[in-house]
Amino acid sequence: MKVPLKWLADHVDLADIPLADLVDRLTLGGLEVSGVRLYGRPAPPGLKAKQIDPGPVWDADKVVTAHVQKIDKHPNADKLKLVTLDYGPAEPKTVVTGAPNIAVGTSGQKVILGLRGSRYFFEEEDKATKQTRKVIKTLEPRALRGIDNDAMCMSNFELGISDEHEGIILLEPDAPVGVPAADFLGDAVLEIDVLPNMARALSMIGLAREVAALFGKTARVPSPEAQTTGESVAGKVGVEIADPALSARYSAMLIRDVTVGPAPGWLQRRLTYAGMRPINNIVDATNYVMLEWGQPLHAFDYDVLVRRAGGQTPTITVRPAKDGEVLKTLDGQDRTLTPETLVIADTAGAIALAGVMGGLETEVTASTKNVLLESASFDPVSIRRTAHRFNLFSEASTRFSRGVHPEVVLPAAKHAAKLMAETAGGTVLAGVVDNYASPVPTQVVMLKRSEIRRLLGIALPDAEVERVLTALQFSLLKTDDGWKVTVPLTRLDIQAGAADLVEELARVEGYDRLPATLLSGELPPQRNNRPLVLEDTVRDVLANAGLQECVCYSLTAKDRETKLGLAGPWVELVNPISPERSAMRTSLLTNLLEVVAENLKHADAVKLFEIGAVYLPKPGDRLPAEPRRLGLVLSGRRSAEAWDDPQGTPRPQFDFYDLKGVVERLAAALHLPAVTFRTTRDVAFLHPGRAAELVVNGRAVGSFGELHPKVAAAVGLAERTVLAGDLDLEAILAAVPERFAYTPISEAPPALRDVAVVVDEGTSNEAVVAEIRAAGANLLANVRLFDVYRGDSIPAGKKSLAYALTYHADRTLKDTEIDQAHKKVEDRLKHVLNAAIRGKE
Repeated sequence: MKVPLKWLADHVDLADIPLADLVDRLTLGGLEVSGVRLYGRPAPPGLKAKQIDPGPVWDADKVVTAHVQKIDKHPNADKLKLVTLDYGPAEPKTVVTGAPNIAVGTSGQKVILGLRGSRYFFEEEDKATKQTRKVIKTLEPRALRGIDNDAMCMSNFELGISDEHEGIILLEPDAPVGVPAADFLGDAVLEIDVLPNMARALSMIGLAREVAALFGKTARVPSPEAQTTGESVAGKVGVEIADPALSARYSAMLIRDVTVGPAPGWLQRRLTYAGMRPINNIVDATNYVMLEWGQPLHAFDYDVLVRRAGGQTPTITVRPAKDGEVLKTLDGQDRTLTPETLVIADTAGAIALAGVMGGLETEVTASTKNVLLESASFDPVSIRRTAHRFNLFSEASTRFSRGVHPEVVLPAAKHAAKLMAETAGGTVLAGVVDNYASPVPTQVVMLKRSEIRRLLGIALPDAEVERVLTALQFSLLKTDDGWKVTVPLTRLDIQAGAADLVEELARVEGYDRLPATLLSGELPPQRNNRPLVLEDTVRDVLANAGLQECVCYSLTAKDRETKLGLAGPWVELVNPISPERSAMRTSLLTNLLEVVAENLKHADAVKLFEIGAVYLPKPGDRLPAEPRRLGLVLSGRRSAEAWDDPQGTPRPQFDFYDLKGVVERLAAALHLPAVTFRTTRDVAFLHPGRAAELVVNGRAVGSFGELHPKVAAAVGLAERTVLAGDLDLEAILAAVPERFAYTPISEAPPALRDVAVVVDEGTSNEAVVAEIRAAGANLLANVRLFDVYRGDSIPAGKKSLAYALTYHADRTLKDTEIDQAHKKVEDRLKHVLNAAIRGKE
């Protein structure tokens, strides 16, 4: 939010507050000043905030206001003019200008005169880049087509006010003559990052309340009343609200016989400094009041509404849009609507997206004579949803989506009507058509001194509590143990009762001013948080394996999860920030795969993992289960490109066994007991022939494998091999033993034996290894598969698996012991798996 300080000073006295102090106190009070824009003024001492787009300083004796006495034609140039100016006690000065917005033979205009030595912006071409750039120049005398010239009439561009340089600045008729431009036009504009919980500060009046509380002053809130005619607005327009939950209040006023044209200079300047583009006196009045009160408004062409109503009294209805209804908005776009979109409509159809953008047909144009002024309160969730759906973010939708109290509707409407009457020459009809369908009850909070002491650690004097809360417009009634506090209608953020009020006290007093207080007792000794420690171990193991940790949104959309074959149910949000974030995830892979797809556009390999909660609805319980899961994804080249890679050979890509190796490494590091792997065809998002389950102590704790080609295509990874895993982290960590046995390295030599078995094609490696280990018992130290063979010597439907077996003990084994143990292995394989031992058929 951009805050011109001259405008803010209308509502709170800033005369004795240095700019640097104001910036610091606002920032510490929760309103971070990200920068300061100075118009015509030098940076004051002690200013810590960044100076935004610094421009020329307008010297008091060189840049002044002036009055045009006459305008003559230049004798040597058709497009140039000679302007004679009175700028105070000195002799009138004649300057040469080519400004198109003044004409020969006219006089009386008020302008800004730059004298010799004044600094101004100039646009020149950078010879190196051939692009134009702004530079600050000093005005020096020079001849223009034979006429000496040592001064100039300034434009907004030259003074650094805006990029407009087609004409010179024309001030309002009552502007003083001969005063420094820095006094008349100069200003300091704060750029404040207003957080959602500080939405009340999205207005000059709201911000004035904050400044008043921070500096012990009193905010000035206007009570505008427009002068009205004897004619009443009653019977000229009707207002209906279909659902009070979507619109608590809608008010309409009628201003007749306006003349649409440019707004006065003072109003245009304030809007420009506040970051808004002046349009015309009607629209500018609504924007001005929005910035002053925080209440967005909209102006309709009343005669168009009457025409749409067939010459009858128009009726304005706030309702959900009809499915498929089309509205052409002010930007010329045809918007197809759904019932989730709140609209302003008449009997002929929608005329505006409520709180977001008006319709093109009913906009105020140069020919508009009668204006219907809208001031309303809308449901923040509905406005936020509409703005996100159509990607229409504006000053108005920002304020509505954060909450505007219905009680601000009427004073803002009266202020805007008053401005329109003053700047457009209109007359305001008496009364307001006001449909207040859902009044908001007044909130009363009990604030106890003991609660302040408990939350802040110190006691605040009663006088200070009353000063701060009164400055913030709270009403207080003192009680024996504290205060009964009535919350002002503008404070929609007060939801937690006394805690919110104590937060206000701490914020205004200054967190930096609160004294440090020792804890009342000693801290208890720290106890080991085993799940947290084990999670960190998992992170370390995976990071050492070359994977990077990724933290994704917990929010997703149902259609994204269905691409993975997930069938829900889901925890759905009532007020999603966007359709893409409308449900809580039930798998980590949904968003993780999106990250992979995006990163593979810029890299040839991605190795990611994520640890986080998923959200599973529980029948009969309002809160979902939140089990923690581990997601793994590998895709792309197995190793980085190297200079000695064989020419013409394909680069090795990650495959199933790379991911299996990562899982095995994790299981080994955690000392998981009885780890096995078994094939699975039941995981919807995995390739049915290239997927496995991790089994710990006989229980499946997750699955991994190659992503199903259809799923890969659906998530933007078509024609790529993607390995993904989804593991139950809680079950894995629960299986980690508290203690595990350590076996020292034996000094005795190991004994090596090989065994090659012919088994059915469907027999897994894990099944064979399990039987070998069962038979080898304590003497068998290691089993390693080193060959898989299918060929002419192997019957159809069979395969040969060759294993290297290591027998080891804490003593030297005898050959007879080794032979007996090895024979047990072979016998068990033959009897249990019906295997044939190669070489011993």
